[in-house]
Amino acid sequence: MAGKKSNETKFKAPPPVADINVTPMVDVMLVLLIIFMVITPMLSKGVSVDLAKTQNPIAMQAADKSDAVVVAVTRDGHAFLNTTQIKPEDLAPKVKDLLTGRTDKMVFVKSDQRAKYSVVLEVVQNLQAAGVDQLGLLTEQQTEKRRPSEAGGAAPAGK
Repeated sequence: MAGKKSNETKFKAPPPVADINVTPMVDVMLVLLIIFMVITPMLSKGVSVDLAKTQNPIAMQAADKSDAVVVAVTRDGHAFLNTTQIKPEDLAPKVKDLLTGRTDKMVFVKSDQRAKYSVVLEVVQNLQAAGVDQLGLLTEQQTEKRRPSEAGGAAPAGK
């Protein structure tokens, strides 16, 4: 009988563990975080410019479509057709090729607020030469600046 008792204690299973193992979940979350950090900058469409500010901008959701034709003018005077840099004089034939077979001949222009007007004008003229029916100028909403007297500050002296 003594031999049986020792065999029973030898093969006894450990008690079940009630704790949750979060290590695999943390590994998966870190991998997803890295993937999103790498892919997010690639999702921005076109070239990033500091758009001109207006008080009453018109929302143009068509500019966010994947097949939208967007021409960007940067601060230093470079023109971009969607994401590829292009000379303004080469813009007309390229845009004409992009618009062939499309019923909507709309092109969007986004220009840096400090870009030279002459470059923007040259881009617009080349787009007109390409047969563009409608031209959308992309802008941003101007933020209202409050005056010190409206913000609850002290009134100016002498009044």
